[in-house]
Amino acid sequence: MKVLEVCNLQKTYRQGGKDVAAVSGVSLSINAGEVLAFLGANGAGKTTSIKMIAGLIRPDLGWVKIAGFDPHKNPQGLRMLGTVLEGSRNLYWHLTPLENLEYFGVLRGITAKAAHQQAKRLLDRFGLRHKRNTPVLNISRGMQQKLAIAVALVHKPQVLLLDEPTLGLDVEAGETVKALVREIAAEGCAILLTTHQLDVAEYLSNRVAIIQKGKIIAEESTAHIIRRYSGSSYIIDFEGQLSQIQKHEITALGASVRDEGVFYAGPKEGLYKVLAALEPLPLIQVKQDRADLTQVFLKLVGKYQYV
Repeated sequence: MKVLEVCNLQKTYRQGGKDVAAVSGVSLSINAGEVLAFLGANGAGKTTSIKMIAGLIRPDLGWVKIAGFDPHKNPQGLRMLGTVLEGSRNLYWHLTPLENLEYFGVLRGITAKAAHQQAKRLLDRFGLRHKRNTPVLNISRGMQQKLAIAVALVHKPQVLLLDEPTLGLDVEAGETVKALVREIAAEGCAILLTTHQLDVAEYLSNRVAIIQKGKIIAEESTAHIIRRYSGSSYIIDFEGQLSQIQKHEITALGASVRDEGVFYAGPKEGLYKVLAALEPLPLIQVKQDRADLTQVFLKLVGKYQYV
């Protein structure tokens, strides 16, 4: 089920006596339980698109629906939205975690009693109960980020806008936050993720949308877009020494013997013949030349840079 729908968003600003198109026809959607990584370089139109989705600025054309409600026309749409800003900017640092959760719960339209109960549940779930009465400025950066996510969830939104969830965190805190994001998605929340840490986007996202010059230039599943830009070559690592007969057979199959192992670039059916030629030497690993999301992003943005 589509929880977030964005159709043909357009926004133009007047700059230096000229009309500058910040966003030109952006459309995307997210299903319940799905994480969409919304990626773009600085100035690509990503922030303007996010502000229109969040109801902060009105589009010149197009529309947004959150759980069926237009946030620019119906406040119910905004009540279905939770937001986590980079740097824990959706927290009051002189309040305690408990006070933050209660305050934002009431602000989001739930009763004080319900906000208090939900705050206690979230503090327990996020491992923050022992810090519930400590001012936010005195807890660790990782705890602040977990609290920021908890605050965004206090009113049980159906869509979560998640900005740079692991930026500035140490490895352990970063892994904890990533695990929480996956749990939240698994429970049915639709997540729109923005980050410049493309390894995090690759790990967390089901789909990727890339914006360049105000237009979506790619939108597809993360696994598919990486597979599409990956090569078809393989490095085969093995133990032992090849005989001259094996070397000759492997070369005849179109592979080459290198210091790091056997290199093969060709159809997959030929790979099995190369593996058979290595018998009975033990295999250590067969590694495909696989792109990562950073490489894919740079290729796509570079391709459309002058379009």
